[in-house]
Amino acid sequence: MAVAGFYRRALPSPPAIEFASPQGKQLFTEALEGGTMNSFFKLISYYQTQSEPAYCGLASLAMVLNALAIDPGRTWKGPWRWFDDSMLDCCEPLVKIKEKGITFGKVACLAHCNAAKVETFRTNEITVDGFRRFVVSCNSSEGCYIISSYHRGAFKQTGSGHFSPIGGYHAGKDMVLILDVARFKYPPHWVPLELLWEAMNAIDEATGHPRGFMILSRLDKASSILYTLSCRHEGWSSVANYLSADVPHLLKSEDVKNVEEVLSVVFKSPPADLREFIKWVAEVRRQDDGGIILSEEEKGRLSIKEEVLKQVQGTELFKYVTRWLISEISICRGAISGHYDELPEIAANVGCQGAKLLTESFSSLDCRVFKKAGVKFIKSDGEKQVTVVSGTVFTDGSEQGVDMLVPLSRTVFSSLCDLDQNGCHGFHPAAGDVLSVLIFSLHKNTWSNIKDEKLRAEINSLVSIDNVPPLLQEEVLHLRQQLHFLTIDIGLASAA
Repeated sequence: MAVAGFYRRALPSPPAIEFASPQGKQLFTEALEGGTMNSFFKLISYYQTQSEPAYCGLASLAMVLNALAIDPGRTWKGPWRWFDDSMLDCCEPLVKIKEKGITFGKVACLAHCNAAKVETFRTNEITVDGFRRFVVSCNSSEGCYIISSYHRGAFKQTGSGHFSPIGGYHAGKDMVLILDVARFKYPPHWVPLELLWEAMNAIDEATGHPRGFMILSRLDKASSILYTLSCRHEGWSSVANYLSADVPHLLKSEDVKNVEEVLSVVFKSPPADLREFIKWVAEVRRQDDGGIILSEEEKGRLSIKEEVLKQVQGTELFKYVTRWLISEISICRGAISGHYDELPEIAANVGCQGAKLLTESFSSLDCRVFKKAGVKFIKSDGEKQVTVVSGTVFTDGSEQGVDMLVPLSRTVFSSLCDLDQNGCHGFHPAAGDVLSVLIFSLHKNTWSNIKDEKLRAEINSLVSIDNVPPLLQEEVLHLRQQLHFLTIDIGLASAA
C-alpha cells in the first residue's frame, strides 16, 4: 500500500499573511510605493524551490547568487553556467547536508567561496533596530540581499531551523516578505519583523549559537582566488581548532627564540588533515576539440593569480618560510609538502574534481586518471606564456578530457630546493606559497603569547598585511573570513 505524502501545508495566519492573498497584495502595493521592494524583482526572477528537504540554505544561496549575477565559473547543465543548490558543496559534502542540513557559518562560507561579499550577524551581535536598518537599506536598493536563518516555530509553522531570503519590507506595518524556498510546503508570506527577530534569536542546537542573518552583495571587482579553506573532510574541525586555539597555546608554552623556531612550533606537528584544509583553487574545464583556446576572461584570471603569487614570494615572511622548509623538512620530501608534487601528479589529483564538476555522471569516489596528464606551455603571438595541464579521467565506463589552467610561478631553484629531484621545479602550488599565505591568514592574536617581546614584534611585522599590495591583502582577507566563518560553528569565533 502506497503511503500518502504531503501536498503543501496550510499557512498559519496569523501571524503570517500569504503573499498572494488580497491582504498580501495590498501590503506589496503599499511597500512598492514606499520604495522598500526594490530587491524583490531580481529575487523573484531567480526564485527556486529547494531540491531536497534539507537544502534550504543551499537554495537560498543559489537564488541570491543568481540575483547578484555572479558567474559560477563552472557549468551547470550542457554549456550553461548557473548556480543550482546541487553545485554548492565547496564547504560541506552534499550527502552530509542532505542528511543533516547546514549551519549558519557554513552557508556564509559557501557564499564567500562562491565570490560573494558576505556580512554575518547573529542576534547576539546586533539589535533588532540594527536588523531593521539593514532590511530597509537592502530592500531600498538592488545591491544587496538578506538571507535569514530562523526557527519556524515562532510562526506556528511545522519544522524547525530554516533559511530563506527576505524579499521586501512594509514600513507602515513593520513586516518583511519571506520568499520561502520550501515552496512545496509554504508560499511566500509576510511576517512581523519583530517576530522574525524572535525566530532568528532561537538557539541552533547544532552549534549552540543563536541564528541570525547574512547580507550578500557583489565584490567590488571580480575575485581571483588562489587558495580556499575546506571543511569537506572529517578532520576539518580539529584543524580549525589547532590553528585558532592550539597554536597560541603552544607558543605560550614554548620558549621560542627566533622566527624559525616559531615556524617549527606551528608546522612541525600539525593535524594530518592540514593538507586537506587549505586547498589551491584549480580552474578546470573540458578539453576543446580544436585545441586550447583561452578566453580573455581566463587569461585575466590567470594573470591576477600570477601577480598574487609574485606578491607572496616578494614578502619577508615567504623568505623565512622557504628557508625553514629547506632546513627542517626539505621541500622535496617533507611531510608538509609531500603532496605538492610535479604538475602532472597534481593534475591527477584534481582532475577528478574537474570531471565531477563538468560531467554529471562522474563520481568523486572512484574517479581515477588513466592517461597521465601532461604540461603544455601555450604562447600566442605577442602574449605571455600560459601553463595548461591536460589529461583524461575515466570512471564508470565514461571518460572526459580536461584542461587545468595553472598560474605559472617559476622560482629560483636554490630558494626552494637544493636538488632538482622528485619533480620539485618551483611550480605553483608550492609549500612555501601555501604556508606563507596560511600564516598571513591566522588571527593577529595568534602571536600575542610569544614571551620574547622583540620576537613578538618581529612576527607581528612579518604577518601584517597593512603594507602588502592590495591583491595579496584581498587573498589573505578572503582566507581570514573563511576561517572566521568556520570557527563560528565550533565555538572559536572569539579566537579566530
